[in-house]
Amino acid sequence: MYKIVRREEMAHGTIILNEIEAPQIAKKAKAGQFVILIANERGERIPLTMADVDKEKGTITIIYMIVGKSTRLFSTLKVGDGYSDVVGPLGQPTHIEKKGTVVCVGGGTGTAVLHPITRAMYQAGNRVIAIVGARNKDYIIMKEQMQNVSHELRICTDDGSEGRHGFVTEELKEILESEDVAEVVAIGPVPMMKFVSKLTKEYGVPTTVSLNPIMIDGTGMCGGCRVTIGGMTKFACVDGPEFDGHQVDFDGLMRRLLAYKTEEEHSENCFFEQEA
Repeated sequence: MYKIVRREEMAHGTIILNEIEAPQIAKKAKAGQFVILIANERGERIPLTMADVDKEKGTITIIYMIVGKSTRLFSTLKVGDGYSDVVGPLGQPTHIEKKGTVVCVGGGTGTAVLHPITRAMYQAGNRVIAIVGARNKDYIIMKEQMQNVSHELRICTDDGSEGRHGFVTEELKEILESEDVAEVVAIGPVPMMKFVSKLTKEYGVPTTVSLNPIMIDGTGMCGGCRVTIGGMTKFACVDGPEFDGHQVDFDGLMRRLLAYKTEEEHSENCFFEQEA
């Protein structure tokens, strides 16, 4: 059993943080990688990226939104309870190096995925500008943590309740027009990543995105997580989850996701949180 040592509720209880004892995973985990969790012997395999890792404590942190049966089951687990299985770290880690100015863009719970990548870029000596977007101020997560690992933090909300009234792409465009940006990292709902990538392509700025296709085994065997990158088929679990945003077939990815989810669930969802 992988015991939960800390649990927090965010966004009126719709977003949940679990810090989990997993010393072997924590020892090897790197920014951008994910784990697959099962709540109990009758539970479903759910892939979620790690929002944080504490190697000294031997813990990993996940953050998920309650959108279906399995995440509702996850939400019933309290401190002292545990997941029956946690497998990882899986996927390719983020390529981190000193490049100059890096803009990290997070949408919704994608900010949780973005946090360790932002921190790694910051620690590598880059000038990091973070943009965090959400429906409204109540859905902004990890604000303090993102402030601590970036030189600037800019907030965007759909309703204007905090920060800029508008989309992250509007804030990003202003930065691209005034800064010499070496790279953009964008993680969030697929439509957000699509339009961020479309914008950065106009400015010729390399862009990394983290994709969220349906996944079953997480080892490349099932082929369920296939995505089209530059006209070629890739498997997000072993080739990704991160890819060149300018090469991703986002429309194909959205069609595959919507085959299993309602449009509302898809718009709320961020990296690797899916329900069968």
